[in-house]
Amino acid sequence: MSAAPAPPRITSAEGSALLASAHPVRTGWSVLPWRMVALCIVELQKIRHDRSEIYSRAIQPLLWLAVYGETFTKIHAIPTGKTPYLDYLAPGIIAQSAMFVAIFYGIQIIWERDAGVLTKLMVTPTPRAALVAAKAFASSTKAVIQAVVVLIMTALLGVGVTWNPLKLLGVFVIVVFGSGFFACLSMSIAGVVLTRDRLMGIGQAITMPLFFTSSALYPISVMPGWLQPISRVNPLTYEVDGLRSLLIGTSTDPPLDLGVLLGSTILGVVVASMLLPRLAKG
Repeated sequence: MSAAPAPPRITSAEGSALLASAHPVRTGWSVLPWRMVALCIVELQKIRHDRSEIYSRAIQPLLWLAVYGETFTKIHAIPTGKTPYLDYLAPGIIAQSAMFVAIFYGIQIIWERDAGVLTKLMVTPTPRAALVAAKAFASSTKAVIQAVVVLIMTALLGVGVTWNPLKLLGVFVIVVFGSGFFACLSMSIAGVVLTRDRLMGIGQAITMPLFFTSSALYPISVMPGWLQPISRVNPLTYEVDGLRSLLIGTSTDPPLDLGVLLGSTILGVVVASMLLPRLAKG
């Protein structure tokens, strides 16, 4: 009996090609949507396992609306035209709450570096900019939840905001881009200071100036002359104006507001991705 023919030999290169064709590997920017979804799920799981963060973060917006807003509504100290001051204030508090959630996101990146997670992410085929963008928009998950909490508070306080589903969807889009920018700002600061303590100190030092130099509490027209140019380059101003236009119908320019936030977020992603290797080595 003749021997059975030997199976054809396959080189290692041919084997790799066959495996790649059978199981295509996602690389580059193609993994961005899946990375964003995965990181958003992680953030949601954190909130599901520890809901105390939602309750604790709801205290400050409640104080701003119920105490500061109600008081200044009665004394008519800030000119807002025919708009009640509490209605005028509510979009600013939504933007403030989202910013406070995102501005300390860099602390989590430093923790991931210390745990060795960031180094593992850096060696994946995902571009650094895509990695930063995914993390930035994952941080927006908490910001959107915070916005929902503040909207519920406004309903309980009788604030006259819209409940149009399309406009509320626009509100969430603006919150996502606004918090994405501030998350990128936080990651950029983390890439410079490299430690949690320094980042915490800088974050606390810049949050209130960003808040008070925006249009969250009062119109730009009543600000001192030297403060108005600063307010007009503050991304938080455009986030507040966009939210105010959608929620209470003030005459602003939502496409401009969204364009500024989008441009700021893209710039933030570029800067943070440039500083990410320095953070990973630190």
